[in-house]
Amino acid sequence: MAAPMRMPGEEKKRSPSRHSITIDKRESVNVLGVTDVISFDEESVIGETELGVIIIRGVNLHVNRISLDSGELSVSGEIDGIAYENPGKAGKSKSLMGRLFR
Repeated sequence: MAAPMRMPGEEKKRSPSRHSITIDKRESVNVLGVTDVISFDEESVIGETELGVIIIRGVNLHVNRISLDSGELSVSGEIDGIAYENPGKAGKSKSLMGRLFR
């Protein structure tokens, strides 16, 4: 059976079930389901996933691999925390950037 045809500009939607996070000894993080990387430096990596914006915080962070085609992100360093930001969630008055730089 032939694959369904898509109109030009129509993107293939990824299934949210592909999203996963693996942390190894707080020294490395592998994330699947990444659709974009917003920013990164030695203290944080901010990316968009199929389930919301993810923020990885730590010390001496290094992005080892970014593959948006396969949705993979690999980060190493001293991992201090991982949090999600859900845009449009009730009770959130400040933007993501407003909360990051308070």
